[in-house]
Amino acid sequence: MSEQAAVARFVRENVVEPESIARARQHARELGANPVSAALGAQLSFITAATAPSSIIEIGTGAGVSGLWLLRGAPGATLTTIDKEAEHLGAARESFQQARVPSSRVRWITGRSSEVLPRMNEAAYDIVLVDGGTDSVLEDVEHGLRLARPGGCVLIPRVLSGGRVADPVQRDELTTAYRTLLAETRESASVIASLSPAGEGLLQLVAVASEE
Repeated sequence: MSEQAAVARFVRENVVEPESIARARQHARELGANPVSAALGAQLSFITAATAPSSIIEIGTGAGVSGLWLLRGAPGATLTTIDKEAEHLGAARESFQQARVPSSRVRWITGRSSEVLPRMNEAAYDIVLVDGGTDSVLEDVEHGLRLARPGGCVLIPRVLSGGRVADPVQRDELTTAYRTLLAETRESASVIASLSPAGEGLLQLVAVASEE
């Protein structure tokens, strides 16, 4: 086992996932919803705990794994979560109920991000999680930066998933989109970007106020 693989395994084995999130993970697997890893979820929870957000929006509900991790670190926040699959939202609702998350803290929206996000209020969220899938990641991030409040974070998980982005042979649609996103944010003066290798990788963006 390489040193990098050994470190990644050590990180995975040192994350304790709450029982309520582990149940949501099982539901996600049954639905084929592909939840974020526990290591990545723990990082999401750390970010929300450190930034103390009051309003979070999540693009890609799945069965509720990432949403539960986000709210674990932000007990006072409200979460707006969007998914095009009604079945996923139903499973997430059940997971949130089992975790005893008050219904007043969550707003559920069924629909495609391309249709929902243009209608959302600008600069209304402290945290924006973009995990909506293959067909709209670049557009979703663009909307995410518009929806985030000044100083707010836009988080894009899975950008290093499976090592595909780092492998030049891989040229599928999502891998290409992630490469484009990483290149654009690396070269942009309008955002501060940080790429974490934890779990499947997490790209973290903060918009920089333009100088007049």
